[in-house]
Amino acid sequence: MLEYAFLTFGSLFAIVDPFAAVPPFIAMTSRDTPEQRRRIARTACITCAGVMGLFAALGPLIFKLFGITLPAFQIAGGLVLLLSSLDMIRAKKSPMRETPEELEEGMNKDDIAITPLAVPLLAGPGAITTAIVLAGRAANIEQKAIFYVLIAFVALLSYWTLTLAADSAKKLSPTILNIITRLMGLLLAAIGVQLILSALKIG
Repeated sequence: MLEYAFLTFGSLFAIVDPFAAVPPFIAMTSRDTPEQRRRIARTACITCAGVMGLFAALGPLIFKLFGITLPAFQIAGGLVLLLSSLDMIRAKKSPMRETPEELEEGMNKDDIAITPLAVPLLAGPGAITTAIVLAGRAANIEQKAIFYVLIAFVALLSYWTLTLAADSAKKLSPTILNIITRLMGLLLAAIGVQLILSALKIG
């Protein structure tokens, strides 16, 4: 149970990676008041949790509909995590999280909470894939409950990260953000490899 909880938390927090969303969040809300920034961050994080939870709940139906086995999806998810982690380790913006077009659109939008902040910056393809895989690995109702509680906890941590970053935007060092992103990328790479190895063992 504890092993599953640590794996779930580490995977979800690393792939959502609110630290990587800080620079675009600050840039896209530069004209907003602190209260508006907090509201945007709150809406985005609630949406992020809802999207991941919804896809996790629909995972078995998706597998059945397309005839996909959990090990096959787990390998695909591991590869997605590896691709995301390589960009994070190099402190590069991943196209899976944010494209220049989406950032430009966000700069011109009055409300960026749902898109592009919640989707795809926080709950992108990698986060959705990870949520489906982890939900599929839950062996009993207790682990299912832990999974959804941790989704909410990761969303809460993301909210705190975004609001604290916005309140102290001028004090943030890009170097520190890059170091954190690289560490998250290294963790994510290890998790991606572990998912692939576990899937091959099951298969």
